[in-house]
Amino acid sequence: MLAILGASGCGKSMTLKCIAGIEKPDRGRIVLDDTVLFDSEKHIDLKPQKRQVGYLFQQYALFPNMTALQNVICGVRVGSKAEKKQRAMEMLSRLHLDGCENQKPSQLSGGQQQRCALARILVNEPKVLLLDEPFSALDAHLRFNTERQVENIIKEFGGTVIFVSHDRDEVFRLTDNIAVMENGALSSMGEKHEVFSEPMTVGGAILTGCKNISEIDIKAPDKVFAKDWGLELMVPEVSDDIKAVGIRMHDIILADQNDTTAVNSFSCKVTGEIENPFSYSIMLHPDGLDSSKYILMDLDKSEWNKIRADKLIIEIPPEKVLLLKQ
Repeated sequence: MLAILGASGCGKSMTLKCIAGIEKPDRGRIVLDDTVLFDSEKHIDLKPQKRQVGYLFQQYALFPNMTALQNVICGVRVGSKAEKKQRAMEMLSRLHLDGCENQKPSQLSGGQQQRCALARILVNEPKVLLLDEPFSALDAHLRFNTERQVENIIKEFGGTVIFVSHDRDEVFRLTDNIAVMENGALSSMGEKHEVFSEPMTVGGAILTGCKNISEIDIKAPDKVFAKDWGLELMVPEVSDDIKAVGIRMHDIILADQNDTTAVNSFSCKVTGEIENPFSYSIMLHPDGLDSSKYILMDLDKSEWNKIRADKLIIEIPPEKVLLLKQ
């Protein structure tokens, strides 16, 4: 299962539509296993019905005037009327929709609607399953339970799945591999832990949740000046194409409050706090910085309630500094 993570408008859904044959690319090739679905130079453009691709739309696209069973039967392309009904009933049962077959979409919960739409897709045994923001229409309570159900369905499916989302937490929970998309192109791709630990670009860092990003001047192979914070930072070896650094809030640690001599140790004024359910995001203004810019640090509630200081000495481990291209 591959997730495409990207901001709204970057091209995620368009990519899925091109694979499914709903949209025609200007140029390029799309190959599924050994079958060429699209090739602009060879003028190959298979119709969606011949691509063996299952596409789950954001709003599920169920026919509102049909029952769940009738919706799934619409997805069965071969067999007699009785055989189509039997296959549809088996798929509804497999997706735990027993007893819902005579209900119309308006009578189903959001999670049931989604499983009904998946049943209509899976009954055709596609080679690849495309999921386009599959949980965006669900409230927070339904979303978590539905995620688990969809995860089990995907495991049973056993084929290739491409999952599109702009929600980093959702992507991290559900997938093993992530491709970050920016402006219609993949900026990084790999195992999810690697992508989060080394997002490669400023856009990738933002998408994976990094809140502290600054443009830099390179001072030495292992030293940069972070212009937004007025800080000189020791970093891993830096190349000429690195234009910014990122620091995740949880990677900033409290230093010895009487010592600023440690590597990447800085005195900062506390200028604000943002309360989260289980932590505080502390707004820090480095000493000597002549701007309104700040650094965000994440502290456990109990830890911050013990300190409650106007100034803090923080430490930024060099190996935790993200080196980013534009």
